[in-house]
Amino acid sequence: MTPLELFSDELEALVTKVAPGVAALEHRKGHGTALAIAQEGLILTNAHVVQHAPRMRVRFHDGATTEGSVIGSDAATDLAVVKTDRRDLPALTLASAANVKVGQVVLALGHPFGFERSVSLGVVSALERRLPGRDGATLDGLIQTDAAINPGNSGGPLLNVRGQVVGINTAMLPFAQGIGFAVPSSTASWVSSLLMRHGTVNRRFLGIAAKNENLNAELAARVGQGKGVRIMEITRNSPASVGGLESNDLVLGVNGNAVENVDDLQRLLAFDTENVVHLKVWKRDAVAFRNVAPTTKRAA
Repeated sequence: MTPLELFSDELEALVTKVAPGVAALEHRKGHGTALAIAQEGLILTNAHVVQHAPRMRVRFHDGATTEGSVIGSDAATDLAVVKTDRRDLPALTLASAANVKVGQVVLALGHPFGFERSVSLGVVSALERRLPGRDGATLDGLIQTDAAINPGNSGGPLLNVRGQVVGINTAMLPFAQGIGFAVPSSTASWVSSLLMRHGTVNRRFLGIAAKNENLNAELAARVGQGKGVRIMEITRNSPASVGGLESNDLVLGVNGNAVENVDDLQRLLAFDTENVVHLKVWKRDAVAFRNVAPTTKRAA
């Protein structure tokens, strides 16, 4: 058997294995795709797919249909969780951020333009892309891929060759070819957890604008990590300003947990219940610690 034949057979087996965990969503205002995340009938999709449609028709790989209802939605990450009455769904595995690399072969599964059970092949083209979202929101940390993503693919899985979900397909550039985007599985993991528990993500805000940053070798050795979050701007009288943070500070940790990107920062703040969080920052060539009291409402 040639390497190409072996590759083809392995892709065929992979699609056969994961397809039962992918479903089609339909309602009067549109359609999309979803993937199973728990055997209790819970499926994950895009928030924009189920926007203004609290109930929808869900069709599974075996042809069975049922009604689904939205139990939680988060516009900031374009993710939503839908509950169905199926109890035998094979939940797909969400890959960790460390297992997502540029150049990886990936497959997008979904129902573009109503063509059910469509599969497209590509690679991870780039990581940590930023894209203007709907209603003035901005989607951060996206995976870029050249696997074909079209209307109807939204909410479906972007899979690596191990069958792990690396992203949730969310958008494509309408006048481009081979430029699609997916919400990273690392984001989907913690957001879906909160949506299943509380139906919403209660974000806590510091009042900063920030970006991910790769540290140079010298700084990485001094602080013990290779990445951090650089503060670009601080809102006047915000929790960050009151807590002593400044523009150009580098956030390295929250409550003893390392922060390597904006998603880490948002996740740690979302799960924290204390009134004050303890931030580790790099300020003017030295590590410093600051106590900050986040608000539950965006300051700016």
